[in-house]
Amino acid sequence: MKMIAYLQLLRPTQWLKNLMLFFPPFLGGTIQQPGLLLLGILPLVSFSLASSATYVLNDILDRQSDAHHPRKKHRPVASGKVSQPAAYALALLCLIASLYLAIGISTTFLLLLLAYLAISTCYSLKLKQLPIVDLFCIASGFLLRLEAGGEVFAIAISDWLFLSVFLLAVFLATGKRLGEKQSLGEKAGGHRKALLSYPEGFLQGTMYMTGGAVLVTYTQYVITRNVMIYTVPLCCFGLLRFILRVQSGQSGDPTESLLKDAPLFVVGLLWAAMIGWGLYAG
Repeated sequence: MKMIAYLQLLRPTQWLKNLMLFFPPFLGGTIQQPGLLLLGILPLVSFSLASSATYVLNDILDRQSDAHHPRKKHRPVASGKVSQPAAYALALLCLIASLYLAIGISTTFLLLLLAYLAISTCYSLKLKQLPIVDLFCIASGFLLRLEAGGEVFAIAISDWLFLSVFLLAVFLATGKRLGEKQSLGEKAGGHRKALLSYPEGFLQGTMYMTGGAVLVTYTQYVITRNVMIYTVPLCCFGLLRFILRVQSGQSGDPTESLLKDAPLFVVGLLWAAMIGWGLYAG
């Protein structure tokens, strides 16, 4: 049981976000090249360990507020299943292993990883309490993963892809915050102060605005990169489905939404399949 608690503390389901490292070669049409996938294994492990280190730190710092949250009170540190000293030791171990791997990859990758760790740490300590800043901190994590993938596979990130990922990340972060505010109601401020700073309708408006912008920038990306234009309707469906999910009172966590919402999961698979067929079938 103790090992399960430690594994939960690492949040392995959130490692799914680190697959963003493979977006540059996948969308660039080069992922099928011999040895390319193997090239991404160590960077993937490095970023996964780094992200787990930040999750553990966040859980330690949030243990008191998490104890009053209907779902987060079951987290290992908040529930007392893992002690604070043990959690700190686990975070340090993940951090050291992550940096050790990053040093052997490249200097630029190491710098991107350090930037991710710095922003994530500042986010856990203070920035998550600042409205809008918290959304941009979350978005930066996706962008740094994207740039790290470009560095690992020596692929330049196009302007439209950069904008699409940035706006999608803000869209998802806004949906997550809106979901928290709706589910917690009057207790929202006790869990996260920034939620009190968002006036009624702001998060909804931001989600709609960034969702529309994602659709525009993604469309420009597929047109300029000769990627299948027929994936745009899938993108539109996915955005609308996420909005419907959040507005219906369900969780806005991106990873949870993808894994537990059947329509979103199917759309994600179809998108990957269509992109793969369009780029690699010939």
